[in-house]
Amino acid sequence: MVETAVIQADTGGCPQLLPDSTGQSTVAADSVVKKESFKKRFLDQLKTLYFTSKYDSNYVVRPKSNKGLTLKLFMNETGYTFHTKGTVNNIYTKTDLSTNRKTTFSLAANFMGIGAAVAINPAQWSGAYKDYEFNLNCYSSRLSLDLSYQRSESLTGDMLFDEVPKRLEQGDATMKVLNVAAYYTFNHRRFSFPAAFTQSYIQRRSAGSWLAGISYQGGSIKTTDDLLARSPNAPETRIYVGHVGIGGGYGYNWVLGRRWLFHFSMLPTFVVYNRNNMTVRGQRKEAEHMRFNMIFNERAAVVYQFSPRYFAGATLVMNNSVFDDERVVVNQNKWRARAFFGLRL
Repeated sequence: MVETAVIQADTGGCPQLLPDSTGQSTVAADSVVKKESFKKRFLDQLKTLYFTSKYDSNYVVRPKSNKGLTLKLFMNETGYTFHTKGTVNNIYTKTDLSTNRKTTFSLAANFMGIGAAVAINPAQWSGAYKDYEFNLNCYSSRLSLDLSYQRSESLTGDMLFDEVPKRLEQGDATMKVLNVAAYYTFNHRRFSFPAAFTQSYIQRRSAGSWLAGISYQGGSIKTTDDLLARSPNAPETRIYVGHVGIGGGYGYNWVLGRRWLFHFSMLPTFVVYNRNNMTVRGQRKEAEHMRFNMIFNERAAVVYQFSPRYFAGATLVMNNSVFDDERVVVNQNKWRARAFFGLRL
């Protein structure tokens, strides 16, 4: 009605336009009302879903936030190491390799459970870092998932072929590796992974939970043509690993006072399927039944609440594997550390 009155006043010199102008204004006002009504219903429903929790409120609660918006600044660092030793066709091989560490800075925003983030890698901008890496972490009250994929040509380290030492430099080998860990939280009413890793909840009292999960770790390392061109005597080598494990573990959130939260969890899984092989100079050797074959998934976190609005902390997620048979031993280690500062609005 206010918009209609204004238009009438503005078109007072043209009475013949008054009916059409009034009708257009009424339609526009109705459209605005509908849009505002839809927006309000959507936000109300989103707010209801966000604050509806199946947690025991004596142990886990949503943080107090007037607008439901959380902003976080991260510093992230990741690393990977790979170790093997074994004898294939009477040729003893030993490798100790690692990739360049990746350091990124990111800014994330989360509005009532809907989030987005942007990250920058200064080393990649300067051309010093050319690897590709993708990380996905999803935490809920019952089910959680850690996934990481890395493609790298920055592998460096020492190699030993038939008692002849070699040095692997960047660009001499390509590596592709995928790590996946999915797990179920049994005490999902009192123990919260999100409280430790996303800060979308606050753990009020200490609690722990048994975990059940499944792990996958697979990938390959292969020497490149550049290495063979520079060192004709270097053997063409490809190492492939693929493992699926099932197991269980335990996680614990320790609340110290009203401000500190310490988290640690471990999920060891026993490999029930593996496909491992090593190819040297075209001769391929399949790994035999493993004497010791496990994948370990570890997580740690610390969170400090300065106030209901401000918080800071750090998290660490690791995937380790040990595979050992009579001929080949393979050990992989992948880790990701994050330090953060957050603000709730």
